[in-house]
Amino acid sequence: MARVLVGVKRVIDYAVKIRVKPDKTGVVTDGVKHSMNPFDEIAIEEAVRMKEKKFAQEVIAVSCGPAQSQETIRTALAMGADRGIHVEISGSEYELLQPIHVSKILAKLAQDEKADIVLVGKQAIDDDCNQTAQMIAGVLDWPTGTFCSKIEPGQGDLTITREIDGGLETIKIKTPAVLSADLRLNEPRYATLPNIMKAKKKQIKKITPKDLGIDTSPRIEIVSIEDPPVRQAGSILPDVDTLISKLKEAGHVK
Repeated sequence: MARVLVGVKRVIDYAVKIRVKPDKTGVVTDGVKHSMNPFDEIAIEEAVRMKEKKFAQEVIAVSCGPAQSQETIRTALAMGADRGIHVEISGSEYELLQPIHVSKILAKLAQDEKADIVLVGKQAIDDDCNQTAQMIAGVLDWPTGTFCSKIEPGQGDLTITREIDGGLETIKIKTPAVLSADLRLNEPRYATLPNIMKAKKKQIKKITPKDLGIDTSPRIEIVSIEDPPVRQAGSILPDVDTLISKLKEAGHVK
């Protein structure tokens, strides 16, 4: 049976209104509600379902981030993951952590834990990068199935239905493989109180990128973070001729 490694990220909750810091160095996070990235919830749910179907023998939840990331791992454990790994990264190092760093960390853990499948959300709702799964596959040189809306395990392979611009694409890939979960893959379960209590007793191993031999030196510098410009109110015009005149005045048409 397979061992599944799932990446889970702690992000500002989707229902929170984001506020930019006055000095424009980032967004306000102190005192702000955080939760598991929604696409990662879907990834955990799918991994747990694989275990319930006897395809997977173990589900390992991994999160890279500050001490509070352990809360996200506990949520994954309460949903059904067997154990967790917390890669502790905090302060300015975490603020400048990029998908390239996370992908190298998860790839190394996949090798160390002898994982058959690495499963992550297709993107995080804070940076919307959509790069980590692809980079993990590149580092490991494993087949990859991104934007999965259906995963059907076989004998040493997986049949993946992918969401693409033109509709759906079905591919078959061999394991070990890297997968990223799309929105319609499943509906994540709510953790029950008994499972939340059980999760408190499950193991979370703490390590650092240095322990894994991964360099997380920043490759970017944040120059400024600003709110998007306020959209100007539109106006209602009486007819097409007036519209054309307005567009000409603004230089949009000749």
